[in-house]
Amino acid sequence: MRTFAATALTPPPYESLVHPAVAEVAAHSADWADAFGLVPSPAARERLARADAASLAARACPEVSLSAVKLLADLITWLFAFDDRCDEDELGANPARLAPALAPLLEVVDRFGTTAHAGYQPAGPTAAALHDLCRRVRALGRPGGLLKFAAAFREYLFALLWEATNRQLHRVPRFAEYVQMRRHTGAVLPSFALTDLATDGLAATVDRVDPRVVRLDLLAADLVCWCNDVFSYGKERLRDGHNLATVIAYELTWPERAALTEAAARYNAGLAAYGALEAEVLADADGRLSRMLQSRRRWLRGTYDWSLGALRYHP
Repeated sequence: MRTFAATALTPPPYESLVHPAVAEVAAHSADWADAFGLVPSPAARERLARADAASLAARACPEVSLSAVKLLADLITWLFAFDDRCDEDELGANPARLAPALAPLLEVVDRFGTTAHAGYQPAGPTAAALHDLCRRVRALGRPGGLLKFAAAFREYLFALLWEATNRQLHRVPRFAEYVQMRRHTGAVLPSFALTDLATDGLAATVDRVDPRVVRLDLLAADLVCWCNDVFSYGKERLRDGHNLATVIAYELTWPERAALTEAAARYNAGLAAYGALEAEVLADADGRLSRMLQSRRRWLRGTYDWSLGALRYHP
């Protein structure tokens, strides 16, 4: 599947960069996961190492401070570890079990990294690690960025319930529904929020609600997720219907290969549309908006490059 993806997907036409401290970031995130008990077994540790969260973070944020890229790598590490937990404990296929597991995570997010109530202790390792992430985002002193991160993270948690319900019912979502929800189940938007904080790319409110900028941000999230879907299809097809190619095959009643080719074509068309609209927006963008859009370009190229070598989504 990696060979198909590498030939069928258009490489994002942006510079390929990696943070020079990627090895240090990888060691830090491994220690961080151990310290919070996110990897309770050697097998879990091996799965997390194969995911190579540090490499993805280092490609998405190649020119930021060491502390900023470590924060992003820790977030991605948390996301991979929680995804593994949902798979192992079957939380991801049972909304009745998943909902109680999400409640303490929502409580952490609702506190915005504070311990305002005396005696509060996060409920378990996953919540404690998430609280540490929120605390570090809060310490950056950018309330707007903290609110953006928290809102996007809540959407991610609620989207997991949608995904779990589909699995329980053996339901394949329709295409438009899948595209909308995939942005959230992929946790791309909270990752974008951290990147904006790291690059001083937290655009002004008037720019962030500009219809063109909204379209660019959502399309960037789609492209990150669709790239992953094509690269991971060989493994995802054995699990459930949450993959762009599977959704296309089901909705159009197409054979597998044709649907996979169509998924790659939609990615390529989306990438071309992104480039054209971005050029239009950049023509009169200020510094913060320009940095925000540059960070999206880093994510698009970084996701593609990371996917070429990542072991996590290959059976």
